[in-house]
Amino acid sequence: MHHDTKAIHIPARRSQGAVAPPIHLSTTFEHGPAGEHLHGFEYIRSGNPNVDDLQERLAAIEGADGAVAFGSGMAAGAAVLATLKPGSTVVFHQDLYFDFRTLAQKVLPNWGLRCQIADLTDPSERSRMFADGVDLVWLESPSNPLIEVLDIRAISQEAAACNADVLVDGTFATPVVQRPLDLGATYVLHSLTKYMGGHSDVQGGSIAYRGDPSVADGLVETRRLTGGVLSPFNAWLISRGLQTLYCRMERHCRNAQIVAEALETHTAVSRVRYPHLPSHPNFDVAQSQMSSGGGMISFELKGGRDTAIDVASNLKLFTNATSLGGVESLVEHRASVEGAKSTAPQNLLRVSIGLENPEDLVEDLFAAMPDR
Repeated sequence: MHHDTKAIHIPARRSQGAVAPPIHLSTTFEHGPAGEHLHGFEYIRSGNPNVDDLQERLAAIEGADGAVAFGSGMAAGAAVLATLKPGSTVVFHQDLYFDFRTLAQKVLPNWGLRCQIADLTDPSERSRMFADGVDLVWLESPSNPLIEVLDIRAISQEAAACNADVLVDGTFATPVVQRPLDLGATYVLHSLTKYMGGHSDVQGGSIAYRGDPSVADGLVETRRLTGGVLSPFNAWLISRGLQTLYCRMERHCRNAQIVAEALETHTAVSRVRYPHLPSHPNFDVAQSQMSSGGGMISFELKGGRDTAIDVASNLKLFTNATSLGGVESLVEHRASVEGAKSTAPQNLLRVSIGLENPEDLVEDLFAAMPDR
């Protein structure tokens, strides 16, 4: 069965003939007088039918041995880190989602974890970092906000040689575009809030994995004890979003390719960051592991910060808002949103390309640009 079919038909749990699955809002479930489970569930923080349905669907489309859903992408990533033993070393790629960078720098040392930040696009730097001993390698591909594409297969092989696990944050790509587990990664993290939900109206996160099934036990226990649970309604919404993920991503990716190619022609733009442009420094890697370029573009303007903010202010179809992956196009001056400690270039705008007509998006961008 193809993955796009699995997204619709796994699981196919119906109630009284209803085509759409029900939402199970109950916070508690009947058990026996000695606490024995009668229906497979006990309490909402431990498990829920809608969350189980979502996890089965996620595992199916990722080609994973299992998946665990959380209340947010941050909760999902933090759960993996919380299962590491004190003294473990985590190597993060340097272009890292801002809140995970803050977590690594401020929180993980309190958990007894050693954190290193490195340029994982550089094989020599990987070799040097891994030689010092590493337990988990953490990367985003494409990364946020620089849209760097990392060689997941090569990194996974090098990490395996030193008995390290690899976590790939695949939020920007989704399993439609890129399949990290097939490339050797141990974990795939998603902010389900983005493309998986797909409509800017639900928050969630997930970890899919291959290998030891006890991985799930540790993640589920961490979720239960720390409270990073996903509500039944949110699980239902994300499952519904997954059913249209494949057709939505086709449009997101097609639109983004058109917009990226157009941006490269504008004289006010100094650089366009999009994986399937030949000008991208990781173009060959992107061609080998991504079926398309995804729906995210970052571009830099020749006039610097003020010009970038002016362009963002002049856009009509692009909404200035955080997040990505919805049906509407969004723009963000990432350095302003991240604050004083941001590593994003001051002249960079990050855009999430929605499902509008691409000609309208290009026209809106060009109308907002200064003449050069």
